[in-house]
Amino acid sequence: MPTPDLAAVRTEATTVKDTPGYRAFSVANIVALLIVCAVTLYPFVNLVAKAFSSEGFIAAGEVNLLPRGFNIETFQYVMGDAMFWTNYKNTVVYTVVGTFVSMALTTPYAYALSRRHLKGRTFFIGIAVFTMFFSGGLIPNYILVADVLGMRNTLWAIVLPGAISVFNLLVMKSFFENFPNDLEEAAAIDGLTTYGIFFRIVLPLSKAVLATMTLFYAVGLWNSWFNAFLYLDQKELFPVTVYLRNMIAAASPAADPTQDAVQIGANIQSVTMLLTVLPIICFYPFIQRYFVSGVMLGSVKG
Repeated sequence: MPTPDLAAVRTEATTVKDTPGYRAFSVANIVALLIVCAVTLYPFVNLVAKAFSSEGFIAAGEVNLLPRGFNIETFQYVMGDAMFWTNYKNTVVYTVVGTFVSMALTTPYAYALSRRHLKGRTFFIGIAVFTMFFSGGLIPNYILVADVLGMRNTLWAIVLPGAISVFNLLVMKSFFENFPNDLEEAAAIDGLTTYGIFFRIVLPLSKAVLATMTLFYAVGLWNSWFNAFLYLDQKELFPVTVYLRNMIAAASPAADPTQDAVQIGANIQSVTMLLTVLPIICFYPFIQRYFVSGVMLGSVKG
């Protein structure tokens, strides 16, 4: 009598077969996700197609997923301007410095608010939440930043007024509130001070939420243009978003009837949006693995 294959028997005995209802749900779920992906990707693919298409096809509405009448004249026009690269460099500086300042202010503030024994904790939380719903208004803010503080035409006018996002602050506060107290108590027994615990224990174990908040701040600063439009009046200090905004306003057939102007006016929006979003798309994959976990961990209420 042949010896039975015990491995096969165990596999068959422990294998759970999917029910017809579960298989139907899986198929419906996959189809739904594919539709969501297609709807999400279509505008960006269409944007890229228009950026490399000619004016006639764009005006006729014939550009869909592939470029028609391939051209790179607008790219040459924009990227051939030395001021474009100056403003692009400004955007990088504003984003890097602003993100660093925002994280340096938000992280310790959130950690302090997460300590339940902090005296006046409710008061400081109330101050932060109050600013989410009420502000001084555009004109008082302008007078404060430009005249009283004297930050017109400076880097600080871009990075300081919105340095702390209350939403990001509350997410980080919730994350720190759920941080294991045993680790901090053990570190304190070993002789670490509050600052030592924060820098040597808490921050190294908070990479997920730190990466997520860094992405939020960096994207906001990279896409920001209104503060620069408000507080800067020297072209050499503009970020690239203001440069491109001015190009969209100026590049029109009415302003310049030449063929180059007609071409630029037709697809300038697509080119400018593509040039603006590319660095963020390149940066995102490096912290994508932290993104979901950072948001979910920070959303848990203790």
